[in-house]
Amino acid sequence: MKKESLEELLKSNSYPGRGIVAGVAEDGEHAIVAYWTMGRSAGSRNRVFVKESAEDGTEVVRTKPADEKLVAGDPSLIIYAAVRQFEKKHIVTNGDQTDTIFEGLKEGKSFEKSLQTRKYEHDAPNYTPRISALLDFESGKLDLSLSILKSDAGNPESTVRETFCYENAQKGIGRFIHTYEKDGSPLPSFSGEPVAVSLCGSAEKIANEIWVSLNEENKVSLFVREIKIKTGEYRDFIFNKNTLQ
Repeated sequence: MKKESLEELLKSNSYPGRGIVAGVAEDGEHAIVAYWTMGRSAGSRNRVFVKESAEDGTEVVRTKPADEKLVAGDPSLIIYAAVRQFEKKHIVTNGDQTDTIFEGLKEGKSFEKSLQTRKYEHDAPNYTPRISALLDFESGKLDLSLSILKSDAGNPESTVRETFCYENAQKGIGRFIHTYEKDGSPLPSFSGEPVAVSLCGSAEKIANEIWVSLNEENKVSLFVREIKIKTGEYRDFIFNKNTLQ
């Protein structure tokens, strides 16, 4: 299988938008998931990642405005829980569908079924895709699912729903999905299958490489989690361009 360099893909694209990479590290013992935000407007850039405790004792990673005074209009597309846990599953998404998936799993629904109530984002004319990842360790290995919900070639009357499942994900391979093919007006949605990329080195190394490779002007925040497959123990790395005011 041909594996692309995530660094080179990011360096060559000034605006892939929000992106998710997930897979098994080359050591075969850890899973890695990364999620980042980018923005072109002042509102999109006015956010940071923060960690909070949920009622069930798990940790939630949320986006929050860096400066509350700069929040304008509908903040729901930029302020949401990006990362949640349910039992031995980790949910990572680019929007409030994180909660939709979490509630669906609690009700016994599948990842795909949980997302059937959702569509792309209501930010015409871009109709930004909703991208989501589920890292499931119930089987003692990583079973990875990725989803994208997008308009059909920019037609808001039609929704395209694609789910990609990787049972017993192979070591050293990450699957990369993002919201936009490139910069543009309107922004063109991601197309095709998630890209296979190399996951070489530690999560800390990968986190630093992603952060450096993202476009300096447009990058906003980065979250990376390394999860020990056998035990579920994890550690997180968070990079924020802004600081809370």
